[in-house]
Amino acid sequence: MHKDLLRLARAERGVRLHLACCLAAAVAAGLLVLVQAELLAGVLSGRFAVAALFPLALVVASRGLLGWAQGMLAGRAATALKSALRRLLLGRVEGLGPSYRSGELVTLAGRGLDALDPYLTGYLPSVAVAGIVPLAVVVRLFAADLATAVIVVLTLPLIPVFGALVGWTTKAVTERQWRALARLGGHFLDVVRGLPTLRAFGRARYQASVIRRVAEAHRTATMRTLRVAFLSSLVLELVSSLSLALVAVPVGLRLLSGSLDLHTALLVLLLAPEAYLPLRAMGTRFHAAMEGVAAADEAFAVIKPSQGGREKRPRAVRPAPAAESGPPRIRLEDVVVRYPGREEAALDRVSLVVEPGERVAIVGPSGAGKSTLLHLLLGFTTPAEGRVLADDADLADLDLDEWRRRLAFVPQRPHLFAASVADNIALGSAAGPDEIRAAAEAARVAEFAGTLPRGYDTVLGERGANLSAGQRQRIALARAFCRPAAEVLLLDEPTARLDGRSEAAIVAATRRLAEGRTAIIVAHRPAMIELADRVVRLDGGVLVPPVPARSGEAR
Repeated sequence: MHKDLLRLARAERGVRLHLACCLAAAVAAGLLVLVQAELLAGVLSGRFAVAALFPLALVVASRGLLGWAQGMLAGRAATALKSALRRLLLGRVEGLGPSYRSGELVTLAGRGLDALDPYLTGYLPSVAVAGIVPLAVVVRLFAADLATAVIVVLTLPLIPVFGALVGWTTKAVTERQWRALARLGGHFLDVVRGLPTLRAFGRARYQASVIRRVAEAHRTATMRTLRVAFLSSLVLELVSSLSLALVAVPVGLRLLSGSLDLHTALLVLLLAPEAYLPLRAMGTRFHAAMEGVAAADEAFAVIKPSQGGREKRPRAVRPAPAAESGPPRIRLEDVVVRYPGREEAALDRVSLVVEPGERVAIVGPSGAGKSTLLHLLLGFTTPAEGRVLADDADLADLDLDEWRRRLAFVPQRPHLFAASVADNIALGSAAGPDEIRAAAEAARVAEFAGTLPRGYDTVLGERGANLSAGQRQRIALARAFCRPAAEVLLLDEPTARLDGRSEAAIVAATRRLAEGRTAIIVAHRPAMIELADRVVRLDGGVLVPPVPARSGEAR
């Protein structure tokens, strides 16, 4: 059983109550089988009068009522537990950073957690029944007929043994199926978001073929999972049928020979299948629940990040070092960064020192690890090995909120919200109207803000849909100007996809913004590289020897 799920169920009072009542109803319904078999065997053998059919009908009705109650309580427990898990999962979104694909998170929080229903409503109750009912049946068989009880005791372990053998394979193929589904959902959402860009560059048809390949991989994984599930059902049915035959044949022969009375024979034949049925049901529901278990594993991996297969021990959070003497000295020591699902390292043994007030340009081909290095300094990504130090303080031990107050970040694709121009500029700061206008002047936003219908109060479209790429980039720079306390400037290719006029405006604004600050600039264009005192090259996640600054070297 999933330990983290059960721990969460015990922590949530509503889930704990509903789940306990559900399991109690399932076990009670299972134990009523003994009463039902006793009454039915007595009536058929003539030991009980026909009047015993009335209590028999009450037992059958009680089992039906308990089954209905079990289903209702299990549904409520599943709904409450999924809500609690989604709440924890979405609470982690803020701290995930851009390294976790939002499409995969959406698939996990939606389709993935919904797959927990078979686990919570089917598998858990069947586990409770399988742990109690077969034992009770065996005890009653020992009292009724020793020979039959011995046969059942010897054959009963075969079902969980064969179920476990097939279950190991089922778990592996189901995890592959879940990974294929998560990859499909994540990639599809990314493609839909970038569809205008793909159409503009004529790459929409290619991405359609990529989605077809990913969907085919998911279909193949699903069919493989179904084949294993059908094989498991076949194995369990075969083992239980053979075990029942080993019980029924001797009972029939002994009944014909007169060594066994009719009441005992009927009782044995009615109870023996009930010893195997809970284990068969548990094995069948195990396969239906595996997708939800794989999704739960992924959800708890997001909620409680682990490294090296072990959960990280909580560390004492230290405040960020005070800025007494200006910008901090930043040092990377043998840093290794690996993203989940990728074998190669995004950064491999990177060591770098950035002195206070220094301007460093990071260059290299696409995918070399430049943006990963910035995400490392922002605290979005945690190194698998090595350390990131700010004034000799490890970022892993710092209060990241305090550390980020000392940073100004201008991403390659800034996100603008459906709010006014002024609100977008003041994002993350307590700047007043005068400070916002001063920042807009410094970033040259004022050049186009005056032409908007309501000036700085004009509400922008989602993601700044009614602005050009250069205008969106200037607003991102204005946000940085609105953070006068920021001592470290992080720029991720701010002039990418801009025309010459917009690029010149961004470069001029960046030169003013970097004065008196440490600046780390990811750049491809020569104009941005010329702002740097030093140029550092990354290639394949590895730091290569530096080249002279102002070399005009681009990608």
